[in-house]
Amino acid sequence: MARGWFVAALAAGPIIASPALAAPGDPARAGATTIEVVDGLPAFSGTITPLSAAARKAMTPSAWRKGCPVGLSSLRAVRVRYVGFDGRAQLGTIVVHRAHAERTVRAFRALYVARFPVRRIHPIERYRGSDDRSIDADNTSAFNCRRVTGGTGWSEHAYGRAIDLNPIENPYILGGRTSHKASERFLDRSRVRPGMAVEGSIAVKAFTHAGFRWGGRWTNPVDTQHFSTTGR
Repeated sequence: MARGWFVAALAAGPIIASPALAAPGDPARAGATTIEVVDGLPAFSGTITPLSAAARKAMTPSAWRKGCPVGLSSLRAVRVRYVGFDGRAQLGTIVVHRAHAERTVRAFRALYVARFPVRRIHPIERYRGSDDRSIDADNTSAFNCRRVTGGTGWSEHAYGRAIDLNPIENPYILGGRTSHKASERFLDRSRVRPGMAVEGSIAVKAFTHAGFRWGGRWTNPVDTQHFSTTGR
């Protein structure tokens, strides 16, 4: 796909709604725009809003609790339109730090324009804060107040600055293995199938051009689902 088209998709004006709900200085105060499409799917939409009272209640304590490195007021609900594996337009909500909300919209806008399929997008509390349950559901998610895999420090997800995309198709690989059986057939990254993030793919371009770094470029582990703003 032509680079010019891709950069144009990322560089378009912010696709953000609900500015009245945004805090002063928040990117959500920018005007809303859309990209029109011609293949029968609706235009892309992306909204950024502070967490509602209901969302805060649902997140506590499974996804957030006292002692987490960021407060609920620093998080934003990003609702985006995406293309499912059935080719239909869907809506999903992903929670990220407010500093990374607009770049998140830009990444998902590029995925949508390219018709890159995403299985589902739900906040992690739907899975009671369990990363394993979310992965088994092939759920794309971001914020989760948890420790880093295999360590004691906070994960980048606990800061709301990392996104895991299609985790079944894009496994966390350690020593050439994955702990999720459904992901075993995706260990061969040379056989590219829908929903996979591989070097040069739309998925990797969408996130890296929006300011994320890809865990698929790590050595061991190789985290092919993981996109973070810090590279960790």
